[in-house]
Amino acid sequence: MDAAGEAIGSRQYQRLGGHCKAPQQQEEKNKQTARNRPGGFDIEAHWDATLYFPRMPSPSQRTGLLVHVIEDDEDIRAETVFALGELGFDTEGFGDAPSFYKAFAVQPCDIAVVDIGLPGESGLAVVSHLRAVQRRLGLVLVTARGELEDRLLGLREGADAYLVKPVNMLELAETLNAVGRRLTVASQGNAATAPPALAAWRLLEGDWILGDPEGRQMALTTSERAFLGCLFGQRGTAASRDDLIRALGGDVFDFDEHRIDAIASRLRRKAAKLGMRLPLHSVRGKGYVLAI
Repeated sequence: MDAAGEAIGSRQYQRLGGHCKAPQQQEEKNKQTARNRPGGFDIEAHWDATLYFPRMPSPSQRTGLLVHVIEDDEDIRAETVFALGELGFDTEGFGDAPSFYKAFAVQPCDIAVVDIGLPGESGLAVVSHLRAVQRRLGLVLVTARGELEDRLLGLREGADAYLVKPVNMLELAETLNAVGRRLTVASQGNAATAPPALAAWRLLEGDWILGDPEGRQMALTTSERAFLGCLFGQRGTAASRDDLIRALGGDVFDFDEHRIDAIASRLRRKAAKLGMRLPLHSVRGKGYVLAI
């Protein structure tokens, strides 16, 4: 690498905030990781310094697509986020489903790149849920599971594409571009021909009825109404357990918090029986968020 290349690498390393080392150091670290991970992700094949230190795209070369990467392996997540950023995408990374849902509620992404083997809620469950609540969203599964049955299941659950690790970042980038083009065409077609869409998730009839985007409705009890009313009032951010306790008319210093979890569980079961996919998620150490 010449002096100019080294300077570029140094600046990009600083932008990463230490997530990625200088090229030679990172390559050796990745090789050691691959040797210590039998049967796992071939990170040595994945590593390509030309993908980590390309020329930064000019503003006119940016794709305009916001991509969320959901991957529990910190090294792979940091490398993927960095490489896609250098290839023109606006990219954020998340280590599990709850952290992704919280960010998605604030600003939905255009495309989600999802690993299947996530802690807690699996990547397949994430894809299935997102496809149910958000039709105009690109979903790409990236996983080490390469059997035909796994690929077919991922596509049936709603993924637009299924890539098997190790994945070349240029291939991933072209996949994202292709999905982005399909989303643009579909959006333009729907705008021209589709009737006015129903509102998203909403509370009706004095907040005693919960309606979903497909027009299904569910009657609420007094406690369920108060619980959902609090979440709707803070849509985009997680409602803390204290907020939910107050909404239920309780005392934060003398309240059985298991009641909150029981209400959430009951709402999910009722919604599922009606064919409604309620985007209600717990946020570790915080409370609950309604990803709408």
